[in-house]
Amino acid sequence: MEIRTDFLIIGSGIAGLSFALKVSEWGDVVIVTKKEDSESNTNYAQGGIASVFAKDDSFELHIEDTLRTGGGLCDPEVVRKVVEAGPGCIEELIRVGVQFTRKRGKKREFDLGLEGGHSKNRVVHAADLTGREVENSLLCAVKAKKNVKILEDHIAIDLITQHHLKDYQRKADEKIRCWGAYVLDKEKNQVLACLSKITLLATGGAGRVYLHTTNPSIATGDGLAMAYRAGAKVANLEFIQFHPTALYHDQANSFLISEAVRGEGGILRLQSGESFMEKYHPRKELAPRDVVARAIDHELKKRGESCVYLDIAHLDQKFIKLRFPNIYGKCLSLGLDITKDPIPVVPAAHYICGGVVTDLEGRSGIENLYACGEVAYTGMHGANRLASNSLLEAVAFAHFSAKSAKNTLSSMKDFSFPSIPSWSLEGVFDQQEWVIISHNRDWIQKFMWDYVGIVRSNRRLKQAKRRISIFLDEITEFYKVNPVTYDVIELRNIATTSELIIECALQRKESRGLHYNLDYPQKNDKIWLKDTRLKSEKE
Repeated sequence: MEIRTDFLIIGSGIAGLSFALKVSEWGDVVIVTKKEDSESNTNYAQGGIASVFAKDDSFELHIEDTLRTGGGLCDPEVVRKVVEAGPGCIEELIRVGVQFTRKRGKKREFDLGLEGGHSKNRVVHAADLTGREVENSLLCAVKAKKNVKILEDHIAIDLITQHHLKDYQRKADEKIRCWGAYVLDKEKNQVLACLSKITLLATGGAGRVYLHTTNPSIATGDGLAMAYRAGAKVANLEFIQFHPTALYHDQANSFLISEAVRGEGGILRLQSGESFMEKYHPRKELAPRDVVARAIDHELKKRGESCVYLDIAHLDQKFIKLRFPNIYGKCLSLGLDITKDPIPVVPAAHYICGGVVTDLEGRSGIENLYACGEVAYTGMHGANRLASNSLLEAVAFAHFSAKSAKNTLSSMKDFSFPSIPSWSLEGVFDQQEWVIISHNRDWIQKFMWDYVGIVRSNRRLKQAKRRISIFLDEITEFYKVNPVTYDVIELRNIATTSELIIECALQRKESRGLHYNLDYPQKNDKIWLKDTRLKSEKE
């Protein structure tokens, strides 16, 4: 079966929906999403969107905070462009229907939060459920568009390029082009060829590569893996941001305890009740996330303890319930009253600062393929993301990409799709072989946590590379002779993304930002003030 459209969007978070809303003014849109339409990393984002609104704040201060946190690897031009777009992006979201929290008695003033790494209060939020508020508002707006079709329970298999054409032979210096993607309809077990003039990757992150993560189950690195297989460059995948404070509870599924809890005065304590962040950074709990995560990791390993505690019981009870209703309710359902009890927390994989390399307009190195949101590497975050800059970058680059895509579409008036072969589902699924291979999903997540986690070493990274290489060979062989299934596609992408993270981590022979290697504990600006970039054989 074949679908043809002007714009194909893979992913339904803030980046994908913002882009869809804009480009729907210029053509037909198809959105492919793996689960329900609202399931995304955006929906789980509690903190907010960083933007300059306070009288004592400025673009220059926001830029300075971003560059400092990024460890020297942010692109200053990108940072300035995104930061200056911030207020306009917030106003657009308000017009869509997003209800941001305002100061009591002052309907025109935002209740601006303070988070780690920021020098001023500048985090615009909707209580502690900003992501859900933004996601729901954008979804309502998108669903009102008659020319937008959302395909739920569909998973992209691979991007369609000229490599899929029969008897294709690449010419010298020929640029790779994207014509959409092969997509599996999970319910019907049918593969669609979704052909599109312009394709946007907005697939989010890859937290499910790791054992502990704040990400939803869909965050399996699909966009990264697909883009790399198609021939796009990827960069800086060694920079995995581990959120310092995920709820430690066997029924919590790594529930995130927002950065804003520390911003409002939360104190990290050991099981003994002793605070410890003063030993690691002058800003204590408000230090950048990588510092806080490594401090917790060090204290846990030193003491052999399973978690630390985040204490906000000293704050006013009414304030806690009003500012953090979602966190309060979730913890209370598990028997924890955060107005009285300290919250048990551990670090968890949260955000990947690297991704598919794009330019200032969100264009990848593959013609007619854009990427924005967490799947992209724009240069905004460098070696470490400043808190609440992620949703800002996503909505800003959705705007930049949409403007560029409009121009691209207008230049394709005489465009016609090539003859794309259908995806074959022939063959017999080897259930016995699959059972053996599928058990390795948990194994990958565990060894990535142990060997490519918060603290790394050359020995651990080399062992991880050998192990993932063997497994990738197995899954690739299985993939060639068996019909694709949802689980097979995800496992292949998890394995591919793991290999790319390991490869980038091995390249960077220093410690910078989110990448910490025991064998190279210092930064080396003379050699490594640059990105780590990988490209596939197709590029």
